Amino acid sequence: MDQHSKRGKKVGTTCHDYYQANHDRFLEGLKSLLRIPSISTLPEHRKDIQGAAEFLAAELREMGMQHVEIIEGKADEHPLVYAEWLGAPGKPTLLLYGHYDVQPPDPLEEWKSPPFEPDVRNSNIYARGAVDDKGQTYLLLKSVEGFLRAEGKLPINIKFLIEGEEEVGGGHIDEYVQEQPERLKADAALVCDTEMFAPELPSITTGLRGLVYTEVEARGASHDLHSGQYGGAAPNPFQAFAEMLNQLKGPNGKIRIPGFYKRVKRPDARELAAWKRLPFKEKEFLKAEVGSTALTGEKGYSVLERLWARPTLEVHGFRGGFTAEGAKTVIPAVGTAKISMRLVPDMEPKEVIRQFTAYIKKITPKGIQTSVRVLSSAPASVVSTESRWVAAAAEAMEKVFHKKTVYIRSGGSIPIVGLFQKHLGIPSVMMGFGLPDDNLHAPNEKFHLPNFYRGIEAVARYLELLGG
Repeated sequence: MDQHSKRGKKVGTTCHDYYQANHDRFLEGLKSLLRIPSISTLPEHRKDIQGAAEFLAAELREMGMQHVEIIEGKADEHPLVYAEWLGAPGKPTLLLYGHYDVQPPDPLEEWKSPPFEPDVRNSNIYARGAVDDKGQTYLLLKSVEGFLRAEGKLPINIKFLIEGEEEVGGGHIDEYVQEQPERLKADAALVCDTEMFAPELPSITTGLRGLVYTEVEARGASHDLHSGQYGGAAPNPFQAFAEMLNQLKGPNGKIRIPGFYKRVKRPDARELAAWKRLPFKEKEFLKAEVGSTALTGEKGYSVLERLWARPTLEVHGFRGGFTAEGAKTVIPAVGTAKISMRLVPDMEPKEVIRQFTAYIKKITPKGIQTSVRVLSSAPASVVSTESRWVAAAAEAMEKVFHKKTVYIRSGGSIPIVGLFQKHLGIPSVMMGFGLPDDNLHAPNEKFHLPNFYRGIEAVARYLELLGG
């Protein structure tokens, strides 16, 4: 039996022939990966996390990558998957990054099909992790596989580093990148964990906001109290949160933390002008993506600038008190709020944490004790559009999508980009193939299958261009 028959036959002389002949097999492989509920934030899914890492390692071995390794961390850390192929002396080395962990699927009742039973509808594949980031990680593997299976070699040197903690802060990969700069040495990194600005419009993300994610605890009485007996005299942590949140951010969207904006700079005139040329309609964005009656935020800035280049402060959830069905008139002793801040270039996470913590202490009402716990943090990052690595990626996408590539920023955070820059000294090229309506972190997450297949082709074109 031919050595390629199990995992796809060698059907032509080029990787591009191979891609066209293996669409169905690629889809089945993606479905198998999506069926693994590798939810990194829930301890009960530890075996699934391990299963996803083992699945990817097996794929990397079978496609011909070398030195494939599952790298275990500390007891509470999730494994990394590493692989390399360094058979192109004198050519560049590209570090390919992705993550196999996913967000919880809640609320389950809003899914039209079960989140871990992939379903194809209207040229989209629906499942948790479909686009963030299993689908985009898997297309990296398949792109490299095409060269190894059809041509027996790669045009450049490749290293893979795939993690299982991106959705919970990435402690293991942070440590590994700091400790293994020689093993991870490369000229640039390729990250497929972003989206296109609009359907059929190839896009490269050149900027990401940073993040400080906190959990604030407010404690009042020593134990829960009956509101009939103690209401009007006992401090209430949730009333305290109402007062504090009003002081953290005003109705005009301005964050009131002293010194918060001192490092914030506007993008240059050229970048702002380029954003104005993008096919963006505020009313359509409001209706199709946000689904509310109005948009909010700082006055004097466009929607795109508020999304990409302004810092934010958002409340994500409250915990405490009585929330079950029925009535229980309790004054809770403790309440917890999850609060995050998105940062823009030049803002230092450690400085923002100090500012936020000091201000929380200052505005804590009488009778309440507060504490701040930092769950994760990462700096913002910007990559120059004049970089040769970015320019080649733009050309590769144009070859596949037959339209000029646009440069955008993202309001989200990908901590690894800052880590690669800080510890390895390399830029990250962010070629994304998701779409704005893919429902990242929400029910009915999807990945547009034509973009999955074109993503494989675009990455291959990129490797060819880098290889000269």
